[in-house]
Amino acid sequence: MRTLKRGLGLIVTVAVTLLGLLLVTFLIGRVVPIDPVLSALGDRASAESYEQMRRALGLDLPLWQQFARYVGDVLHGDLGVSVLTSRPVLEDVLRVFPATLELATVAVIIGAVLGVPAGVFAATHRGGWPDHAIRLLGLIGHSVPIFWLGLMALLLFYARLDWVPGPGRFDVFYEGLVEPVTGVASIDALLAGEPDVFWNTLHHLILPSAILGLYSVAYIARMTRGFMLDQLRQEYITTARVKGLSEARVVWRHALGNIAVPLITVIALSYAGLLEGSVLTETVFAWPGLGLYITNSLLSADMNAVLGGTLVVGAVFIALNLLSDLLYRLLDPRAR
Repeated sequence: MRTLKRGLGLIVTVAVTLLGLLLVTFLIGRVVPIDPVLSALGDRASAESYEQMRRALGLDLPLWQQFARYVGDVLHGDLGVSVLTSRPVLEDVLRVFPATLELATVAVIIGAVLGVPAGVFAATHRGGWPDHAIRLLGLIGHSVPIFWLGLMALLLFYARLDWVPGPGRFDVFYEGLVEPVTGVASIDALLAGEPDVFWNTLHHLILPSAILGLYSVAYIARMTRGFMLDQLRQEYITTARVKGLSEARVVWRHALGNIAVPLITVIALSYAGLLEGSVLTETVFAWPGLGLYITNSLLSADMNAVLGGTLVVGAVFIALNLLSDLLYRLLDPRAR
C-alpha cells in the first residue's frame, strides 16, 4: 500500500511538473514580440490571409482554450511545423538530438573520469596546494563564459597548433558517406564499416566535448570533494585506520564506496545540465545538434521550433532527474 501511494505521488509530481513546463513554454510563445502569423505568411500577406491563418492557429480563441489546445497537440506529438525547414518540429528534433546526445555523453564521461579523482584528491589534501588548485579549476569552470573558452580553444588548438580539426561534425568530404541509422555519427560510421569517417568524427568531437566537459569536471569535483570531506570525518574511517588498513584502501574503497550512490545523482544531474546547456558550445563549434537548431530557429523567428526544442530539453531534464531519484532509491535502502 505504501509503495502504491509513493508511485501515485511520483506520477502526480511528474504530471504537474510537465504541465508547468507546458505552461511556461506556452506563455513564452505568447509573450515574445514575434507574430506567428507573420512568421508563417510573411509581412506582405493580405488582411484576409492574415485573419484566416490566425483562426487556423487558434489565436482568436481565449487564452485558456489556446493552452488546452496546445497541451492536446503536444500529447499527440504535434509540436507544430518549423517555418525554417517546413517539416514537423518533432521530426527535426529527432533528427538533431542524437548529435547533442553524443556530445553531452562524451562530455559527462570526461567529467566523471576527471572530476571524481580530482574531488577525492582535493579532499585528502584539504588546505594544501592540490586542494586550492582543484578548487581554482572549478571556479574557472563555472566562471569563464563557454563561448569565449570555445573560441580561444579553436584559435589555439585548431588555427595555431593544428592539433584538432575545425568546427563541424566531420570534414566536408566525408558528408553523405554514412547513412544515418542511430543519428550518432560515430556509431553510424562503425555500423557502415567506415573507419576513416569514425576516426574523423572522433577527432571533431574532442575539442567541443572537452570544453563542455570542463564544466562537468568542475561540478563533479566540487560535489565529490564535499561528500568525501564528510565521509573522512566519520568514525568508521578512524576505525579502519586504527585497524591498519592502507590509506589508499580507506579512501578509495571505504570512503568513496559510501558516496557512490549520491555521486550517481550528481553525475545524472550534470548530464542533464550538459544536454540543456550545450547551446553555446554547439553554436561555436557548428555542431549540428539541438542547441544549434534552437539558435538558428530563434534567429529566424521560428517560434514553433524554439518552443518545441525547449520543451524537449525540459522533458529530458525532468526524465533524468526522475531516473537519478529512482536509482538513488534503488541503490540506497536508507532512501526508501
